[in-house]
Amino acid sequence: MTTDPRLYLDLDLASGARLPLGKEESHYLINVMRRSAGDTVRLFNGRDGEWQAEIADANKKHAVLDLVEQTREQAGVPDLELLFAPVKRAKTDLIVEKATELGVKRIRPVTTTHTQSERINEERFRSIAREAAEQTERLDLPEIAALEKLDRVLDGWDASRTLIYCDEAGDDGARPWGGDAGRAAAMRDMLGGPGPAAILIGPEGGFSAEERDRLRQLDFVRPVSLGPRILRAETAAIAALTLWQSACGDWS
Repeated sequence: MTTDPRLYLDLDLASGARLPLGKEESHYLINVMRRSAGDTVRLFNGRDGEWQAEIADANKKHAVLDLVEQTREQAGVPDLELLFAPVKRAKTDLIVEKATELGVKRIRPVTTTHTQSERINEERFRSIAREAAEQTERLDLPEIAALEKLDRVLDGWDASRTLIYCDEAGDDGARPWGGDAGRAAAMRDMLGGPGPAAILIGPEGGFSAEERDRLRQLDFVRPVSLGPRILRAETAAIAALTLWQSACGDWS
């Protein structure tokens, strides 16, 4: 049994509509997926649910689709944001891909004292997110925010959204393993219930002492620990998102 390919299209989807595909989508469908006239494909746009379409016309550079019927109604994801400091390109790409797969609503790259990269490619992030959504049955795409300084993000924070701060240093960042007070409480014990939330993952060099002090003084921040081992940034993001979704999100 062959599974119909899924495509994200930023076009309105409605019964009886005829949709000409752009060059990139046509190439993927006809040349990569080896589909031809009469074959079916599934479409979504983040607004109108998922639809089955039939390829009405196809050649190497151009394809036209006829919408047949809606197969799934639109469904969103929990109101969860991921804030992370960009790392090396491959690892940053992995974070964006897995955040999409794990149902993040908004991806917000931030710069910190120890951030390795001061630039991002938003279009590349959107392409990665689109492919991940197409492959994982997701019905929408995460919003990709512009790169901002962490301090500026905190200055404009909506206090009704809990910020879960994954803190690798503990209560006393100047001493190993958080000093006498130890690290923050385990994340699973600090999540609370459903509601708008965000997860903050630091750079590979960790947060600075000044950043940790500020974060711990904010009422909307919950410092949490991800266990006794220091995790790479991409591993920490995946672990934290998994814990939140299993306790507060659409896995529960």
